Amino acid sequence: MSRDRHHGATAVPEKTCVACGRRIEWRKKWERDWANVRYCSDACRRRGVSTVDQQLETAIIEMLDARTGTICPSEAARAVDAEGWRDLMEPARRAARRLVDAGQVEITQGGHVVDPSTAKGPIRIRRVR
Repeated sequence: MSRDRHHGATAVPEKTCVACGRRIEWRKKWERDWANVRYCSDACRRRGVSTVDQQLETAIIEMLDARTGTICPSEAARAVDAEGWRDLMEPARRAARRLVDAGQVEITQGGHVVDPSTAKGPIRIRRVR
């Protein structure tokens, strides 16, 4: 096993939160139960993945199937709820992060692929190349 360069501890397998798609940072308190950790926080555990979240994932995939370029998360949010799309912006970004984890899409900024766990600001979504 490799050594963690920051703490000198044995490296653990990387995990992604089921709800938000962000990388789960290993914590000492999870040491005995790491295999069962699915969420990065209590908020994500409470939120889970709703029907709207699944609709957003489907909208992203369908929109990318219909074109050759990229889409903005707001396009998927508008496709799911034309009136209340602004409230769906963060859920759309979460849906995109989950799709990155599934290996279906990439998140880009300025035409370059970025880490979905740390991306800040406007993003675009494209199929994996």
